[in-house]
Amino acid sequence: MNQRNNDVWVFIEQRSGVPADVSFELLSKGRKLAETLQGKLVAVLLGSQVKDVAKKTFAFGAQEVMLVDHPSLEHFRTMPYSRILIELVEKHKPGIMLFGATITGRDLAPRVASATKSGLTADCTDLQISDVKYIKDDYKNLLLQIRPAFGGNIIATIISPDVATQMATVREGVMRMEPLPSPVKGKVTEINYTPNDFDEIVQIIEQHRQDRKINLKAAPIIVAGGYGLGTKENFKLIYDLAAVLGGEVAGSRAAVDAGFVTPERQVGQTGVTVRPKLYIAVGISGAIQHRAGMQESNKIIAINNDPEAPIFSVAHYGIVGDAAVIIPMFINTFKQKLR
Repeated sequence: MNQRNNDVWVFIEQRSGVPADVSFELLSKGRKLAETLQGKLVAVLLGSQVKDVAKKTFAFGAQEVMLVDHPSLEHFRTMPYSRILIELVEKHKPGIMLFGATITGRDLAPRVASATKSGLTADCTDLQISDVKYIKDDYKNLLLQIRPAFGGNIIATIISPDVATQMATVREGVMRMEPLPSPVKGKVTEINYTPNDFDEIVQIIEQHRQDRKINLKAAPIIVAGGYGLGTKENFKLIYDLAAVLGGEVAGSRAAVDAGFVTPERQVGQTGVTVRPKLYIAVGISGAIQHRAGMQESNKIIAINNDPEAPIFSVAHYGIVGDAAVIIPMFINTFKQKLR
């Protein structure tokens, strides 16, 4: 195939002029990818009166912002947003385009990828650049799209060697948000919005929003429980320990599926990715999907009665034993220290 464009594009998601954290996380990762490729980092922003958002992207390394600013784009709607992105990708053919794996990103990315015949991998946990030999051909500077597969039994490295644009979605919190010491002196390229009857097929009649009541990403201490606790009554030990430590409660997917804890407290590949100062994993076996959501915590303490549990491979401190015995000892010891 022809030489691929080395530019890295990041779709900037915003709501009412407030940018999503995941967009800045992707700019931080995109900056490193662009540096490796010796390409340009470009933010793509659609909305109404969002020039201030455009300027914020410079703090994360965007060298250019492609801005489509029009009252018709004030609220996200699938038809106009996807149409505009498809036109931009077809015209400029960026080498890489990244989306957050949010409701908006999961709506847009497949539509844009399908229309532009681009490769797309969902829910990546890592992105790297590497030369690859595939079948009999050598490909330079391919995007390695890395994610758990087959129920988490393997880590798959996916490539899109024969397309102009390689696309990926990444969940919030997976990549580190890393602002630069000083913003880049980037440029804003304003692109005219051309209305299309197709855009009006779906219209917004009403909107109802509810803010998150739980913010695991901001919690410095998290106590997480798994299916190994056995019952919802035993899971109360997690709440007791979190209350004493001043931390937040979380759970594995198995614990959520069992009804021990609510879905908004799920940590892992299909939940939230967290990096607290202290993460205590209790009765969690440590499947790769869960580890992907917490393995970058500053300190990890694992408590499990199975000495071979995978969670111990990422833990800084491991305790083999019955949580019903160990957790009360933790609580009593901490209370003694507070006296």
